[in-house]
Amino acid sequence: MTKKLFLLVAACIMTLSASAQFQKGKGYIGASLTGLNLHYNGNDKFTLGLQAQGGYFIADNLMLLGEASFEHSSNDAVADRYTLGVGGRYYLESCGLFFGAAAKLVHCDHNHNDVMPGLEVGYAFFLNRSVTIEPAIYYDQSFTSHKNYSTIGLRVGVGIYLFDD
Repeated sequence: MTKKLFLLVAACIMTLSASAQFQKGKGYIGASLTGLNLHYNGNDKFTLGLQAQGGYFIADNLMLLGEASFEHSSNDAVADRYTLGVGGRYYLESCGLFFGAAAKLVHCDHNHNDVMPGLEVGYAFFLNRSVTIEPAIYYDQSFTSHKNYSTIGLRVGVGIYLFDD
């Protein structure tokens, strides 16, 4: 009984601390490690990448987001991939779950360019008042070649929620 009560109190404290993080006017910076064969598409073999993000809450629970990323693949057809994108996230205040949508411009070696809209579902697990671990499942749709470049995967990132006070 004591353990259950302790878990309930801890969950309430985490919920209360998370709800203040998603308020209008707050900033966000984040970085994610992508690849490590945690995604699938019809073209890539081993892939490793790094993604950087910056965001701003335009309303409570609603963040505009910009991102840039670089990926290196062992595939000869597309060795390096550069991405710039814009999007948004909506957070469920009670638990830290978020839903995101983005549009990305992708440039790859060998003159391959693509526009890829994407969706993600993730969770902001707060380590303290402002630092999070953010696992997310994502899907990016390719307009150039659905079979070869559309991607579903898992991304694990670290986020920092910036405050005025």
